Amino acid sequence: MDLFTGALIAVIVILLLYYYLWGRMTYFKDLGIPHETPIPILGNVAPVLFQQTTMAEHLQRAYNLFPEDRYFGFYNFDTPVIMIRDPELITAIAVKHFDQFTDHRGFVDEDLDPLLGRSLFSLRGDHWREMRKLLSPAFTSSKMKTMFTLMSDCAVNFADYIATESKKGKVYDLKDIFGRYTTDVIASCSYGITVDSMKNPNNEFYSLAKETLNFMSGLSLKFLMGRNFPTISKLFGIRLFGDKPRRYFRGIVADAVKMREEKGIYRPDMIQLMMEARDKDGGGLTIDEMTYQAFLFFLAGYDTTSSCLCFAAHEIAVNPEVQAKLRTEVEEVVRKTDGKPTYEAIRDMRYMDAVLNETLRLYSVVTFLDRVCVKEFQLPPATPGSNPVTMKPGGIVWFLPFALQRDPALYPEPMKFNPERFMNGEISQPNYVPFGLGPRSCIGNRFAVMESKVVLFHLLWRCDLEPSADTSVPMKFNKKSFVPAAENGFWLNFRTREQKNVVS
Repeated sequence: MDLFTGALIAVIVILLLYYYLWGRMTYFKDLGIPHETPIPILGNVAPVLFQQTTMAEHLQRAYNLFPEDRYFGFYNFDTPVIMIRDPELITAIAVKHFDQFTDHRGFVDEDLDPLLGRSLFSLRGDHWREMRKLLSPAFTSSKMKTMFTLMSDCAVNFADYIATESKKGKVYDLKDIFGRYTTDVIASCSYGITVDSMKNPNNEFYSLAKETLNFMSGLSLKFLMGRNFPTISKLFGIRLFGDKPRRYFRGIVADAVKMREEKGIYRPDMIQLMMEARDKDGGGLTIDEMTYQAFLFFLAGYDTTSSCLCFAAHEIAVNPEVQAKLRTEVEEVVRKTDGKPTYEAIRDMRYMDAVLNETLRLYSVVTFLDRVCVKEFQLPPATPGSNPVTMKPGGIVWFLPFALQRDPALYPEPMKFNPERFMNGEISQPNYVPFGLGPRSCIGNRFAVMESKVVLFHLLWRCDLEPSADTSVPMKFNKKSFVPAAENGFWLNFRTREQKNVVS
């Protein structure tokens, strides 16, 4: 090879490297959108990737860098994402202009990972609309009422177990015990099976839940790979969930459908609803489709709800005045219902609602909510004096619940756990989006809230919650976890209270 040819090849290689490693990261500069300078390939996520901080806190820091801007730019690796700060603009995109932002960005290949890739969360366009319409009746108030008994049975088992073990006080790993409770609720309300993970923590359903949804293992890395490098993930066959959970959950759904059809069994749960839809016009959902939707609620119900309960119990324990007010409300319900709490009584607990709302404000377990532009849309100027920005189909916006709900401009003393702020009507909807908003908001939000209220009710009825030597005060987050979690785990001491009118 002569010198000229060698030099020409070197120049071409340098130009290609520049284009792929740097040239693609001029998107925000070209549009005049405020942003931090990215690093080639890694964009703005290097501190998270190298475990210097958590994703939630990193996005909060980025959010705080642009206090006067309606939105700013962020490179999620080499993908440009427009971060929306302005609550009114968030509402406009998620609600008023929903038809232009109908989809989530997929983060798994639907063929490699059908359990999640073909679930309601990942479906797009008309397919999503049809599935959402079919599943929505499962989460109405009337359906919540029919599922209340199933949830209560699980909550009573939970509280009985804890109260029996904690007569002299006992320190618990909250993620473990609340994970057992939420597993039992999902097994009962979504799959129609009864398991008691408190007395039998090695049962197959709970064991598979822990194994499948362990974000402290390689699952977080697989999630990042699938979301940001889908081609590489597909090339190497990297999957979030293998064949084992798919076969297991499909088997549960298929057996439940077969038994109910053969024996005429009816249960007020999600499988029943999907069976009824399946029978319409002789078509409807296949067993596989039913499996994918049921798995999504297993995923959200097990990990997300158990994490919320961990944060709620932590704050109740470290804030005695909150626990005292909450227990007064619990005891009032016990008195009014003669020790047999009803759906309506727990539903109407205003202070319990405030405690959970404040927990979800301060510890939004959803770090970001994404929307994909499907029709051209013009964003207003990001800053005064700048130009509007035209988004093309395929463009991505994120809403940041964790950062938004800790903004001191929206919440006085944002780091203070203060349920009272939800008692006086000072919170407006655009500033509070733990479940998202608009047609694509979380379909199971009522389910999650009732599931949480029921177990906290029975736990506080039976036990005092106290900090232990290992309780994290102030709360510090684990940098190795993709989702918000306590740095050294959630640990509290439970102490049994002497009671009357205990449900048996």
